Amino acid sequence: MKMTGKAFAKKLFGARYERLPRTLLIDLIVFWGLYIAGFRVQIAPFIRILMVCALTAGVMWQALSSKDNVVEIRHMLMLPLDRREVVFSYVVLLGTYAIVTKTGLLLAVLLAVSAWAPVEILSLVLGTVCAVLVAAAVYVLRRYWYVGGVWAAILIAGIFFFGERSWLLLLLSVNGMCAVLVLWRATGYDLYRWESGESRAVKGRERDLEVFKISKASLWRYLFRYLGCHKDHLANTAVMWGVAVVLPHFLGEMAGLSVAYIGFAVLTLNTPICILLSCDRDLERAVRFLPGQERAFGIPYCLFIFACNMTADVIFLCSWQIQNGGVTIWMIAGAVFFALQSAVLSVLLEWTHPIRDWKIESDLWHHPRKYIVPVVMMLLAGAVAAWPVLLPVLLVLLAAEIAVLVIRS
Repeated sequence: MKMTGKAFAKKLFGARYERLPRTLLIDLIVFWGLYIAGFRVQIAPFIRILMVCALTAGVMWQALSSKDNVVEIRHMLMLPLDRREVVFSYVVLLGTYAIVTKTGLLLAVLLAVSAWAPVEILSLVLGTVCAVLVAAAVYVLRRYWYVGGVWAAILIAGIFFFGERSWLLLLLSVNGMCAVLVLWRATGYDLYRWESGESRAVKGRERDLEVFKISKASLWRYLFRYLGCHKDHLANTAVMWGVAVVLPHFLGEMAGLSVAYIGFAVLTLNTPICILLSCDRDLERAVRFLPGQERAFGIPYCLFIFACNMTADVIFLCSWQIQNGGVTIWMIAGAVFFALQSAVLSVLLEWTHPIRDWKIESDLWHHPRKYIVPVVMMLLAGAVAAWPVLLPVLLVLLAAEIAVLVIRS
């Protein structure tokens, strides 16, 4: 187990485990800064435990679903190793990665801003370990999706009802042992399995990529194939559409129609579609291999992001008209500006500064660089909401920006 664990650890934390001390130092700085500041927040114990467990389980699931990790464990299974050794080494190292790199920051914040009783800290530790084990067990049983749903519902209900009692320790221990039993019977092959539909989508996407290298004409098909391979991107887009429906209700209570621009900026948070080059290294090599790819790739990709953003903005405007009324031509112009400016900046950022220092896909999905463009859009939305006369100026600047980019490409 030591050999397999070391192999997985070097993949996740670096050849010399350099990521571990850096991450722990950041967590310590965050904790100490908040603690000495004296900032305190009253949070119910079950909410704190539920937050930590949900984040840990979500990151663990993302790590288990990572394509890079699928390749790693498949290569490991080619060696004459004990199946339980591979399974538990894999789960333990991915759980350590999830807790240290992602949950650790949340733990630092919660421990610094709220008071904890000893039994709550013990429940927190058990809950974090339980989240790792249960997420891995549900992933092994993902063919029976209803098992995972029932299991998650039982854990959430238990945390809700017993969050402040010692009974929670028993509940978490029992669930952890059940997860260990599931993993004990699992094989390494249970930790990677692509559904047939996804396999077809991936093969089709790879064919499109080969065609794109030669003809540069199948990027649109590739983009839709890519969305078909990543259902989480489609889910994120659907969530943004839901936000576009309900957001006018909250913004309509504020004074003035200019607050609608804030809604357009919020709807640019559909960040997964804005990191296509970063998460697909094969595509990046393809588009940088031949000359003239700035225009061949950048323009269709920009239009694709613009179409996704504009769809959410249209839903927002329709919902605004139904709930509040008074949609103006400047609101429509604002929707076009924020959708297009966000797309242009996202493509520029991907082309000039793609994210390359990620170990597994979960690092990429939580990378702070993804939120640079939405933050810029929020700042512009605040400025336009305060001074609506800025919108015509920004539209002119956007037109000039696009003209310069097209000429240079």
